Amino acid sequence: MFTVIGIMFLGIGLGYLLRHRNLPGIQRGITLLIWLLLFLLGIEVGQNEQVIRSLPTLGLEALAIAVACVLGSCLLAWLLWKQVNRRKEEDQ
Repeated sequence: MFTVIGIMFLGIGLGYLLRHRNLPGIQRGITLLIWLLLFLLGIEVGQNEQVIRSLPTLGLEALAIAVACVLGSCLLAWLLWKQVNRRKEEDQ
């Protein structure tokens, strides 16, 4: 774990030192590496029988969490909108 954290801080340090340099193609390289990591993660998950067997349950839980998050965000955005409009009407 310390190795991962150390590598992360090394990357942060290099990014800080190289922040004013033009590094052409760096975004494309990062994108390709992210796609490669996702592909390898998919292979690892696909080999795990316990994860594969519990996918229906995990999918249902993920759907429930996503729906709850969207509904909660919509509700709070609506309440904030009402509060902002109420203050505008009071100011006029």
